[in-house]
Amino acid sequence: MRAIQITEFGGPEVLTVTELPDPEPRPGHLLVDVSRAGINYADTHQAENSYLAESTLPMVPGGEVVGTTADGRRVLALVGTGGYAEKALAPEALAWDVPDGIDDVTALGMIVQGASAWVLLRRNVHLAPGESVVVHAAAGGVGTLAVQLAKAWGAGRVIATASSKEKRDLALELGADVAIDANEPNMKDALIEANGGKRVDTVLEMTGGTVTDESLRALAPFGRLAFYGMASRREPSPVRPATLMSHSTTISGMWLAHIFRLPGDVMRTALDELFALAADGRLRVVAGGEYGLTEVRRAHEDLRARRTTGKLVLDPSR
Repeated sequence: MRAIQITEFGGPEVLTVTELPDPEPRPGHLLVDVSRAGINYADTHQAENSYLAESTLPMVPGGEVVGTTADGRRVLALVGTGGYAEKALAPEALAWDVPDGIDDVTALGMIVQGASAWVLLRRNVHLAPGESVVVHAAAGGVGTLAVQLAKAWGAGRVIATASSKEKRDLALELGADVAIDANEPNMKDALIEANGGKRVDTVLEMTGGTVTDESLRALAPFGRLAFYGMASRREPSPVRPATLMSHSTTISGMWLAHIFRLPGDVMRTALDELFALAADGRLRVVAGGEYGLTEVRRAHEDLRARRTTGKLVLDPSR
């Protein structure tokens, strides 16, 4: 089969198209003929070995696929690694049937980005009807879905941030009440102003650095910030517990892998709700672009340069 393989850690330049043996089927796993694989920002960290889970070489990157099994099931699956290939092995416990009428891009948009937005809003910040929510990187895979879910679940005001006018226009089209420049020199004041002069209730943040620092300072008493990424690759300032107490502030982190340690099939619950909203036309995955195997380096370059919006996918047939 054709696949992307990494034999040394680094940037997009380490992604190489190669021929590899097909994965060997083994008990408890499904062999999936991959029709599309998801391309995620986490993959850029995986390639340089800066992700939360340590990478080992040689490696075929890519953590999510949609495709068909030998018995004709159309499944969406988390594979950890191995997704950037024509065939992938998926643990049976991490594969879910895709409903009729859900296309490949929509399916892939739900399993990481959609589920992340679901968990962030439902379990991290516990968004209540009428509350304000800030969605940073609102034109990205998680952000585009978080904006829509926040509106569907009764947020009082959705404040989006994005780095270009086109991205801000997209956030507004998806339901954000206001969209501000992600490069605002004083993010705290910009967020408060966007919320009608009031501090904000909840923030979904994946940028890091001063964006995290300023967002924390913009929180109202009992405000909650959920931290789920560090795209800038810059650490936020340390936070003292006494500071949290003095402002009644909550900070939480989210790594989607931990969803599988919760009782019950939380991923199935999230996917069922997300697919139902998509089927009703209340939630859409923004198609951010499709790349062939030979274009994967460009995909990672585009991601790192923040040139993308929505969900990026890989077509391993070309």
